[in-house]
Formats: sequence, structure tokens, C-alpha cells
Amino acid sequence: MDLLRRHLESQALNLTGLAIGGVDYENPRGDPGLFGPDSACWKVHGDFTSMLIGGISALLLQMLHPLALAGVWDHSNFRQDMLGRLRRTGQFIAATTYGSHADAERLIQRVRGIHAQISGIAPDGRPYAADDPHLLTWVHVAEVSSFLKAHLRYRNPDLPAAEQDRYYAEIARVAERLGARDVPRSRQEVARYLEEMRPELLCDERTREVARLLFAEPAPNALTKPFGKLMMQAGVDLLPEWASDMLDLTPGPARSALIRAGVRRTAPVLRWAIRNGSVHRARRRMGLPPLA
Repeated sequence: MDLLRRHLESQALNLTGLAIGGVDYENPRGDPGLFGPDSACWKVHGDFTSMLIGGISALLLQMLHPLALAGVWDHSNFRQDMLGRLRRTGQFIAATTYGSHADAERLIQRVRGIHAQISGIAPDGRPYAADDPHLLTWVHVAEVSSFLKAHLRYRNPDLPAAEQDRYYAEIARVAERLGARDVPRSRQEVARYLEEMRPELLCDERTREVARLLFAEPAPNALTKPFGKLMMQAGVDLLPEWASDMLDLTPGPARSALIRAGVRRTAPVLRWAIRNGSVHRARRRMGLPPLA
């Protein structure tokens, strides 16, 4: 069983930012990072399955904004390396949540430097820039609302409302460090923000191409292929209904029930297998016992 556990963990972590390396989650000892183990962020970001599903859903939601999509389309190699993009995003989330202060700030400054170099003209003639505070807020809210929704659906549906609001308030600090402004800091503010943003969103051929490439991304090996397909479907199922309708990907009630049942059968196995993820390493840094 130990061999099976280590094999499953290795394959799962290959899908995350840990596969990139470069962040030491176990040092320096006692450094709480930006949030610390008692934070809502540590709770919401600690489950591999829900974070992967939330990340897939967030990417699809983010790409509905034509200016956010233009920056990725013109300045990213996502068409050749979609998995690499997901890993880099995963590394940023993990490092800013569970890394030391120094590693978190280093990643934030690196991303700010990358954003400063990305600008252009969208197909509709509008200029865009990756460091535009308005776009940064959109990308942030699409991401963190997806993470929390996945956590509530697949990890802890009983997370108190106050903790959900605390999560949004905490994680807003990362967005603000990146340059976002007027960042929503509660469930009510996030819901209002998403509704207000809908007139700016669009599904066109570029958006559909991102979705197609996401579903076509080859699995690292045969073992992860069925799991990867399930996670992609769960990411679509997590989208707000209006967003999945825009993408013409709404699964329908029966399909949705099958997807959610499949994830709920798979997630406990992965929780059993993964003992060396970023949250586990950060807990060791803080001298805390392993997760149960």
C-alpha cells in the first residue's frame, strides 16, 4: 500500500507547481508566510482535488474577458504547453499561500515584472495591459471565487459564512500586492462584482479555442488520463451557469450528478495518498503535526 500511495502522490504532484521546484516550503523554520496556519487561506487552498478543479474553472471564466484573453493569447505559449501554464499558476498560489515571506514576495515581484512587459491591442481595437488594475481584479476574483466554490462543493460544505468572508478578505492582499484595486473582500461583494462584470464578457472563437486546448491537453501518463478528464469536466461543472451557457458547455443535471459523484469517490483516495504537498511541507516548517 505504501508503494501505491507514493506512486499516486508522485503522479498527482506532477500536475502541480511543485513539479517546477524553486520554492522551499520547509524553510526557514517557524516562518508563517503571508497568512499562517490559522488562516482561512490555508484551509481553502489545502485540498489538491478541489484546488485543481477550481483552477480549471477559473481559467475558463477568466478567458471570457476579451482583454484578459488577449494578453494570454498574444504573450503566452499556452497553445503548446497548457499544463505548464496550469503548473505556473499553481506554483504562484501555493507559494503565496504556504511559502515563506521571502518566497511569497519573490513570486509576487516576479509576476509583477512579467505583467509590466505585457501589453498590446485586442482584436476589437482596444489596448490592453496585464498590469491594468481592472483586469488584475477580474483575474483575481474569477480565480478565488472558483477556489472557494470548489472547496465548498468537494471539501467542506459546512465552512462557516464568516470564514468564507475571511478568506476573501485575506486573499485580497495578494491581488492588491499585484496591483489590483477595489478588490471584493466578502461573499456579497464578490457576487455583486461578478454580476457587474457580465456585460464585459464575451465568448468568441479565441475563447472556444482555449476550452478546446484545455480538454485536448495530453495527460502526463496513462494513469492520470481518466483523472484528468474527470477534473476537466468537474471544472466546467463548477462554472456559474451563465458562464457555462456562454461557452456552450453546460453538462445538464444528469451529467453533472455523475461528475460530482466521480469526484467524491476520487478525492478521498488522493487525500490518503498525498502527504508531501505544499501544505504538508509548510506544516512541517511550522512544527505542526501531519494532517489527519
